[in-house]
Amino acid sequence: MEKPAGGKTAATPKAKVESVTMKQIAVELAKRHELSNKAAGQILDDFVVLVTKQLKRGARIRLTGLGILSVRKRAARMGRNPATGEAIKIKASKKVAFRASKDLKEAI
Repeated sequence: MEKPAGGKTAATPKAKVESVTMKQIAVELAKRHELSNKAAGQILDDFVVLVTKQLKRGARIRLTGLGILSVRKRAARMGRNPATGEAIKIKASKKVAFRASKDLKEAI
């Protein structure tokens, strides 16, 4: 089999990955804990609000069995516009980082 021009092999099609929504998780939690779907949804929404608030404060969030969420600061740097090749300045920013726990890694 010959390689296409540029030395790269042809990309293989990716398998479709299932997405699970917060609503689907809420329904599952409602079933397991004998709650209404609405109550389970509100609990999940409140959880997201609390996690966001703590991350804004700069706290690390340790979710036992899942992993750690934290905010990482990215320094300002120089980059390139891929379309034109022109040098551009990229501003400093904050990013949310997730580090999976050992339990999660082993489960997957």
